[in-house]
Amino acid sequence: MSAPGPRPGIMDIAPYVGGESAIAGKKKAIKLSSNEGAFGPSPKAAAAYKKAAATLHRYPDGHAVELRKAIAARHGLDADRIVCGAGSDELLILMCKAYAGPGDEVLYTEHGFLIYPIAAKAAGATPVKVAETNLTADVDALIKRAGERSRLLFIANPNNPTGTYLPADELRRLRAGLPAHVILVIDAAYAEFVTHNDYSPGIELVDGGDNVVMTRTFSKIFGLGGARLGWAYCPAAIARVLNLVRGPFNVSAPAMAAGLAALADVAFTDKARAHNTRWRAWTRKRLIGLGLVVPESACNFVLVRFPHQPGRDAKAADAFLKARGIIVRRVAAYGLPDCLRVTIGLEEEMRALVDALAEFTGSWSRR
Repeated sequence: MSAPGPRPGIMDIAPYVGGESAIAGKKKAIKLSSNEGAFGPSPKAAAAYKKAAATLHRYPDGHAVELRKAIAARHGLDADRIVCGAGSDELLILMCKAYAGPGDEVLYTEHGFLIYPIAAKAAGATPVKVAETNLTADVDALIKRAGERSRLLFIANPNNPTGTYLPADELRRLRAGLPAHVILVIDAAYAEFVTHNDYSPGIELVDGGDNVVMTRTFSKIFGLGGARLGWAYCPAAIARVLNLVRGPFNVSAPAMAAGLAALADVAFTDKARAHNTRWRAWTRKRLIGLGLVVPESACNFVLVRFPHQPGRDAKAADAFLKARGIIVRRVAAYGLPDCLRVTIGLEEEMRALVDALAEFTGSWSRR
C-alpha cells in the first residue's frame, strides 16, 4: 500500500530557510543574517512577556482587542479593520488561502520575499515572478503582467533583500494601473526604518479602496521575531475574511503582552531607528571604500555585491567571514548569487564586519 499523498503542487515547494545562527566549531558568533533588531526587544516588552508566563494556562484573547486598539491609536487606524497574526508571514499565507487557488496567479517581484511563492503554491495557485529594474520593483512591468487569472500581487516596500523601495506616488500608480480584481498586498515589514520623505507604507491606499492590504511586523525594529507577532490593515470585507480563515487563538498571550509594551516604548524604537540610520550609512560608506558595490538601502541591512571571480565572489566572502565568527546571509535563492545581505547590528559588530571584509578584499592584490 502507498501512503496518502499531498495535493498536487505541495511537493514542488522549496522550503523557506532562515538565516544561520551558529558556526560549527565556534562557541560565539556575530549574527548578521536575519535582520533582527540590533538592540533586541525593548526591556519593557521583555518584562511584559515574562509577566505573561504566570497565566500561560489561560487562553489568549482570540480577537486581540487591546493590541488592535493600541496599533490603531499609534497609526490613526480603524481597529476593526486590523487583523493580528503569528508574524506577518501568517497573514500573507492566509491571503493566498482565502483569495487564490488552482488556476489563479499570485504575482511578486523578481527579488521579492521567498514566502510569496511558497504561500501561492501552498494554496494551489501559480506564483509569477515579474522582473525588476535596478533591483527595484518595476511598476510598468507589474501592471503589464497582471491579467484575468491574477488574484494577488505581493510587493515588499521596502524590499528584502534589496533594501529598495517605491515612493508613494509610484505605489499609487501601481494600484491605479492594476485590474480591480487584483488585491495589492503591501508588505511593509521594514516601514519603521524608512526615513525618506517620499515613502508611505500604504495606509492611504487601504483607506482609499477595497483591494489593498498592508501588513506589518513586530519582528524587526521592535525586536520580537521570536514572539511571532504581526498585523494587517485591510478593507472591512477582507478583514472579515481573514478573521474567518485564521485560527481562533492564532496569537499567543505573551506575544500580545510584549507587543503592547513595545508599542508604548517609543523612546526605544526611536533609539533603534537612529542607530540603524547612522550605522547603515557608516557601513555602506566603508564597504564602498573597499571597492564593493552596495546599493542604497532603506532597511536595517545592506546588500553587498562581490565580483564573479573564484576567491573573490560572495561564496568566498561568506566562508571568510564565517572563519572569523561572522554570519551574514547568502541570497542566491533570491536570484542574487553574487551578493551577501548584511544586517545592521551593534557598533562593535559592524566594525568587526568591515575589518574582516577589508582583510578579505585586501588579500585580492596578493593573489
